[in-house]
Amino acid sequence: MADASTQGGQPVLLLTGASRGIGHATVKRFSDAGWRVLTVSRQPFDPRCPWEGGARNHVQLDLADIPSLMDAIPRIRDVAEGRLDALINNAAVSPKHQGGGRITSLEMRYADWLHVFNVNFFATVALVQGFRDYLIASKGAVVNMTSIVGSRVHPFASSAYATSKAALAALTRELASDFGETGVRVNAVSPGEIQTGILSPGTEKIVENEIPMRRLGQPKEVAELLYFLCSNNASYITGAEIHIDGGQKV
Repeated sequence: MADASTQGGQPVLLLTGASRGIGHATVKRFSDAGWRVLTVSRQPFDPRCPWEGGARNHVQLDLADIPSLMDAIPRIRDVAEGRLDALINNAAVSPKHQGGGRITSLEMRYADWLHVFNVNFFATVALVQGFRDYLIASKGAVVNMTSIVGSRVHPFASSAYATSKAALAALTRELASDFGETGVRVNAVSPGEIQTGILSPGTEKIVENEIPMRRLGQPKEVAELLYFLCSNNASYITGAEIHIDGGQKV
């Protein structure tokens, strides 16, 4: 078990967007290491998921509805039972054209911009503020899931998604500064092309032409990085955005 905080006992993780892909792999990684894992997702708990106590520690909630999220924070705090050692903000939405094409900044409607930012950005703000006292008490960690598209135009990612991820990277720096003296560390993980169900047709061309390692990343590899950042092995890392993309950013 990772010694994740100054409190002793079983460390607690709160993870959004846990129902598939990177989120699913992350829950399994932390659960296997002895963490208690709380999950928030707009989907109900899937009984096929392999971690102990999953249904009991799951809150079904649409993060696009910020007023409902704010109202639900006391309920999530009750589930946390007074402790939180790590918060991973993984939930995200990326609307696309039929067939997987990107929606440009000139096409995206205001309502869609707002929906994307609510899930990808404002939900993170609400959760960090709602659990700041728990995180300070544990000298815990926050990890925000950004993306390679936050710093470059991508052939499949919508403009709203890319812009929200760039904003989340900036928020990570701000939170790291604001939490600095409390001992809470705030970092971002920026994945490239990871083998999940949201990849668009044509991704294989990106792998061939843009990724030096010439392969997709695996959700388990991202989960290992998240686990490291939430452990005491990363005790002097804060305000960083760590890229996990097989060299794609170069």
